[in-house]
Amino acid sequence: MLQRFYPDEYLDSTYVIDFDKLYEEGYRGIIFDIDNTLVPHGAPADERAKKLFAHLKELGYHCMLLSNNKEPRVKMFNDAVNVSYIYKAGKPSTKNYLKAMEEMGTTTENTLFVGDQIFTDVYGANRAGIRTILVKPIHPKEEIQIVLKRYLEKIVLFFYTRKRKKEEKS
Repeated sequence: MLQRFYPDEYLDSTYVIDFDKLYEEGYRGIIFDIDNTLVPHGAPADERAKKLFAHLKELGYHCMLLSNNKEPRVKMFNDAVNVSYIYKAGKPSTKNYLKAMEEMGTTTENTLFVGDQIFTDVYGANRAGIRTILVKPIHPKEEIQIVLKRYLEKIVLFFYTRKRKKEEKS
């Protein structure tokens, strides 16, 4: 039952993902959450984020920001990285994951999703059929509704990591 919430990968940070290798594997589109995935909650794009997007574009990726935030927040971040974006996305609804792939010209087979929340980011992307990479939140300061969800996420992550360890042993 919990498997629907499991990411395909769980990593320490967006910035440790080997996007070069994933491109070689055939991935062409990346959908990103913003807050606590790329920068701390509410922060503008920093140098690390700008360098990441420049590198992804250089490789040939199509990138999309998919956020439940309002447009001013998403636009402020995007003004520095210049990719496409969808605001007030309604995650975990699959509607805007599918719209993002349509706009990027990609499919479920060659699109990745990177986010920091299980019940919105990962669950929605899994339902849309996209490979998911869950990253640890960049900063502990979060809105109260997210803090509460983090307690439930710990339960899911406990069973996820236990399953992964069993798979590695066999």
